[in-house]
Amino acid sequence: MSRIVVAGVASLAVHLAVDEFPIRYAPVVAPPWMRTGPGGAGAQIASILRTLGDDVRLCTVVGTDSAGEVVRGQLRSAGLYGPGVVDGPESSQAVVLVAADGQRMVYPYLSAVNAVRYPEERFAEALAGADLAVLTNTDFVRALLPAAVLRGVPIAVDLNVIADINEAYHQPWLDVADIIFCSHERLPCLAPQWIAQVLTRHPGAAMAAVGCGPRGSVLGLRDGRLVTVAAQAPLGVRNTSSAGDSLFAAFLHGWLASGNPVEALGDAVLYAGWRIGHRQPTSVLLDADDLARLRLRHPVRVSLGWWDKVE
Repeated sequence: MSRIVVAGVASLAVHLAVDEFPIRYAPVVAPPWMRTGPGGAGAQIASILRTLGDDVRLCTVVGTDSAGEVVRGQLRSAGLYGPGVVDGPESSQAVVLVAADGQRMVYPYLSAVNAVRYPEERFAEALAGADLAVLTNTDFVRALLPAAVLRGVPIAVDLNVIADINEAYHQPWLDVADIIFCSHERLPCLAPQWIAQVLTRHPGAAMAAVGCGPRGSVLGLRDGRLVTVAAQAPLGVRNTSSAGDSLFAAFLHGWLASGNPVEALGDAVLYAGWRIGHRQPTSVLLDADDLARLRLRHPVRVSLGWWDKVE
């Protein structure tokens, strides 16, 4: 069992069906389905890791408003409510529009929680004995980066839909991360080229990965290896929200448990692919035994190459 600290957002999320993107205007639309449940990258990553068997401490901000009462209830049910959950004036909320093909568009409201200065001493207490700090790229987490570095705790970050390696906002995370993940959706180049740029620019990083949606995922290791895992969606595709969080969290669990990043990426692609087969993926989880059984039924295809030979 690995001890992991996760710092990030816990939200109340509404998933709402739309016909397609772009959305056509109409004054009133009755959706075929709508679901309300847990959201936020911090809570999602922490929930996945805990259900897979890790000892997880969540550091987050939850409002004292009515939405916050619901979020606290969700965290208690998930076994994540503890001293790392601090009060804020309002809670994070999100609306996720989901098209018939599973494509999603997320509207996160983060302003209220990002205005809170998370108490560094509370974060430092959570770091005691930690094997890994997962530091999401929301504003209130930025000030917590030095505490993890000073205590020698390895850092994993997911930069989500980053589009520019020189973007000033993301530099504090890139400068200290040991493990870097992101989505392919806004990258200016192919995933292997991006990985080569990241690992060349940031020599302190041990690995960098890109979630590529229907093309699976690509992982670059410091020794030059490039691992590609083809997509696997055992239940089809119904809602791609939280696919990135699922890929990231499942990889971290597998890598910490086995030390094998190739196997960990295979499991992570399968986990994320299974989860997006649900109408509300943020409410369904696999434990380690579930994932092992799924792996037997749905083997993934892995190929190897070299990122330092990418042109």
